[in-house]
Formats: sequence, structure tokens, C-alpha cells
Amino acid sequence: MTEQGTSAPHVKSAVRTVELLDFFAQYPGLHSLSDLQGKLGYPKSSLHALLRTLVDLGWIETDVTGTLYRIGMRALLVGATYIDGDPVVQIARDALDWLAEVTGETVHLARLDHFDVVYLATRASRHYLRPFTRVGRRLPASTTSLGKAILATRDEAEVARLLPPELPRLTRHTIVDQGQLVADLRRIRKRGYAVDREENTEGLRCFGVALDIAYPPRDAVSVSVPVPRLTAGRDKEIAACLLEARDRIEVAARGVRRTY
Repeated sequence: MTEQGTSAPHVKSAVRTVELLDFFAQYPGLHSLSDLQGKLGYPKSSLHALLRTLVDLGWIETDVTGTLYRIGMRALLVGATYIDGDPVVQIARDALDWLAEVTGETVHLARLDHFDVVYLATRASRHYLRPFTRVGRRLPASTTSLGKAILATRDEAEVARLLPPELPRLTRHTIVDQGQLVADLRRIRKRGYAVDREENTEGLRCFGVALDIAYPPRDAVSVSVPVPRLTAGRDKEIAACLLEARDRIEVAARGVRRTY
């Protein structure tokens, strides 16, 4: 791991702990010691000692055999504390409720983290009958209306620095050519909102706007609509409601001392 740009060397054990937890966050489910060692490259004895320590502290759990590992309950508690204490989540709450009510569709609030967006809040569609949550999920920014809306607030040189060498493909509609993505970001700047045309999930179209409450903008709100419900003119109605919700959040943010 590079230490450029830091004022002090990293503590190896702390770095390995964070990288291990990041791995479990990115790859949910149970993993064996050999699988983890192969993916992370740590010495097996050191990795086993680290896993046992984190199990004892509640950050990692094992299956009944004690040989398979997954993320533990303490990670959930810390993540929930982050959400509960985040000022943007609190400021946006009423506008998200309103947006979900007037559109009847699923609404998300997310934040840019490197080249991904992380979901901070969700309001489920009134049409969605199964339990639904996306809070804490991480997705490539280039595949979502949320991420593209935030990226469009950056100039093209900064976007180029943020882009990974290869854009990930999640569906057959995902933009994987960097030139096409840059062209799409230009259209977003002109239009005022982003559109994900089944680029993240087949059968789902999403509309997103960035929130101008931090510099540079790092948060965005979206509305997700199944393609069959996008009747004539529905996209314009959704976009208008989304822009109104953005304005409500930005007005509310002006009256709050900035801690974000």
C-alpha cells in the first residue's frame, strides 16, 4: 500500500485490519482462511491471528465449524452510527419522504467515495412488496445516475483522474467506454440531471441529481423506476420532482451549520 501524501507511516497491523474488513464488506458471505489468504496475500499465520482477534472483538463472525468467516455485528453497529450521525442524511430526510410520496417510486441518497457511490438512505416504492434496503451498498459511480450526477459536477480533467483504468460492466447497457461516459456527463451538465438507462440493473431506469451542499459536491439523490412504469411523459414528471427535492434539501442545508 502506498504511503505517498501521508505525514506518517501506516501501521501495518491497522492497514491489514481495515483491508480485511473492506474485503468482507465488498464480498458478503462466508470465506475460508485459505480463500482469504489467496485474495489478500497475507501470511497465513498472521491472517489467522488477525481473524481470531477480530472474532473475539465482534468485528468478524464464524460459522458453526469455526472455519468460515464473515463480517460481524459490530460493523453493523458502527455503520448505523455513521448514518444516524450524518448531517446530510438528517437534512435530507423530509425531502426524501416527500419525493417518495409524490413519485411513488424508490428514492436513494448516496455519497461519492473514490470512484464508487455508497448508499446512505433509501425510501422504498409503494409498489415494492418485498423488504428492501440498499443502505451501505457500494456501486461503481459510472453505472448509476447518482454517481454520474456527482461526476458531472467535476471538470473533465478531474473525472479522468477519478476513472479506473477499465470501467466496470454490470449490464449489457453499462457504459464502459470512457469517451462515451465523458459525452454522457456533458449531456448531464446541459440537462441538469443524470439518467441511468438500465446501466446498473436490467429493467430499471434511474434519474439522479447532485446536491450543491458541499464543495465539491459529493452527495446525490435519485429516483428509480421500472421501465414498464415509464409511460409517456413520466420521465419529465420524475425529473421535475427530483429537482424540487434537490432545491428543498439545499435550502434546508443553508440554515444548518456545515459539518460535512
